[in-house]
Amino acid sequence: MSIGEILLKLGLALVLGGAIGIERETSHKPAGFRTNVLICLTSAMMMILSEMFAGRTGTGADSGMRVAAGVITGVGFLGAGAILHSRGSVHGLTTASVIWAVAGLGLVVGAGFYLPAVIFTAIVVVTLVVFRKVERAINHDHGGEQRHNDR
Repeated sequence: MSIGEILLKLGLALVLGGAIGIERETSHKPAGFRTNVLICLTSAMMMILSEMFAGRTGTGADSGMRVAAGVITGVGFLGAGAILHSRGSVHGLTTASVIWAVAGLGLVVGAGFYLPAVIFTAIVVVTLVVFRKVERAINHDHGGEQRHNDR
């Protein structure tokens, strides 16, 4: 793998993870810009590393799948730390979901699937922005009851 390809993958991971991170930062969520960029970059780097090892050892796609599984498992612990239980309600589910999504995004970028990564990023950002408005409208229509998973 050339240094140019590595730089392209890491640069795209930075931009796409940053796009999601900006939405989280402007929404004043705990896992904001830097966190999402770092998760995406690290996932991409782990996939790049697995491809480099596969090229050196001839293990092929199997090593990439193992690394992906390890990243997703490890990020599950990070996401679990974002979930809080307090007074009968749960907070942080969206943050945990975003952490998982951004790790997956980094793996997709690291594997070299650029167009699916861009499409996925757009869908995630639209989901976070538009569905927040839908939730607010639903909550407003039900007498102002507040039910937010991610304060």
